[in-house]
Amino acid sequence: MKKLWILVVAVCVVCSMAAVAQDMGKSCDSGKGKMAASAPLKTLKGTVKQDGDKITFVNDADQKSWDVMNPETLKDHVGHHVSVSAHVYADKGQIHVMSVKMVKAKEKSM
Repeated sequence: MKKLWILVVAVCVVCSMAAVAQDMGKSCDSGKGKMAASAPLKTLKGTVKQDGDKITFVNDADQKSWDVMNPETLKDHVGHHVSVSAHVYADKGQIHVMSVKMVKAKEKSM
């Protein structure tokens, strides 16, 4: 009879641990979804500026200046006109650059 009770308790412990592990996985995934929802991926065109060690991106559309969360991606493009694909954190005034492409200057007609 003791062996039966030990077996029942062991099964209950294993099942409860599995349930807790599944629940923890869901809470981790929901955090990622909230993060992505709050920072949509957008394509922006503008100019990369540097002030000391700080690199910013000035958007062409509204001349808004964005702090760059990962400035190493734009350090080789300071002063250039570029198109970036970035997660935009409007509430923080920051962008996280995923990719950057040089924009060709429009040819001036004479």
